[in-house]
Amino acid sequence: MKILFIGDDWVGSNARSLADGFRQAGHEVVVIDSTSVTLPTRLSPPWVYAKFARRRAPWTVTELHGEIDRAATQFRPDMVFAFKAVHLNQRRLLDIPARLHVHYSPDDVANPDNISSEYLAHEPDWDLIVTTKRHNVPELLERGAKAVGFVRSAYDPAWHYPAARGRTPRYLVGFIGVCRADRRAEMVALARDYGDRALVRGPGWRRVPELRTTRAAVGGPVYGSRYSAVVADITANLVLLNSDNRDTHTCRTFEVPAAGGLFVGERTDEHAELLRDTVECFLFTEPAELREILDWCARHPEQADAMAEAGYRRIADGGHRYVDRAREIMDALGAARS
Repeated sequence: MKILFIGDDWVGSNARSLADGFRQAGHEVVVIDSTSVTLPTRLSPPWVYAKFARRRAPWTVTELHGEIDRAATQFRPDMVFAFKAVHLNQRRLLDIPARLHVHYSPDDVANPDNISSEYLAHEPDWDLIVTTKRHNVPELLERGAKAVGFVRSAYDPAWHYPAARGRTPRYLVGFIGVCRADRRAEMVALARDYGDRALVRGPGWRRVPELRTTRAAVGGPVYGSRYSAVVADITANLVLLNSDNRDTHTCRTFEVPAAGGLFVGERTDEHAELLRDTVECFLFTEPAELREILDWCARHPEQADAMAEAGYRRIADGGHRYVDRAREIMDALGAARS
């Protein structure tokens, strides 16, 4: 199938990985990079406009649609695949000549941050809505979606792999992810408790003043193969969920074990389905339980490493790559059309 794929195309983005997954599944894919609209450069005019107007700069949207239309005219796709394109002109996307129009939502579509009024007005017009949130399936159908497909998040073997197996980790505990209000207090508490044995990396953490009074290592985001290198420096890799998205799993659910890291994550039914607690991962519910796990890892580093290896095997052999998700999406399309 010829797929016109609209999504962020920067190194390490999930959209780029999924586009590559479709290629690996045998499809011809042309990608139109939507980063200029979805993630305008900090302090640039489009960024300032988005902050004050609470919508994307119209000139960047118009420019991107011109690029999309030119590519569609030349490529003549069978499918238009839009990766969280809620800030684009939905009617223009749906009017692109193609047999199929699919929208992919990696985040909770009940969260106002992940939708727009225009997207909602046209949601029933898409041939298929793909969601990574199981709870979104009945909600989307109730909102009038024509067809809904559920696929889990995934990992990309190009970026997520055991980067330095056998190397002694520098940190006992670490978290790689966005600074969010529901994560802040616990991460500060861990940094105070574990000092220079703790690592916190991701957007926003360096702007948390309480972390500067600890001895924990604090840094910015890491993407691509650099992510796997940082995971290798951590014994217990925390997998924290986004409460605003009502997450029961996340991309890190797959990326951490695929990178060879020991998964230490919040206890959910989906996490328990994917990895066996105390055999291939550690699951926790309360901060006290997490500290018991971390103290065990400090006392039993070799057993922790063996558990990480078991988790790696479970995810690597479990069909959780982006190419696997691309095939699942095509299966969902087939079911929707039958």
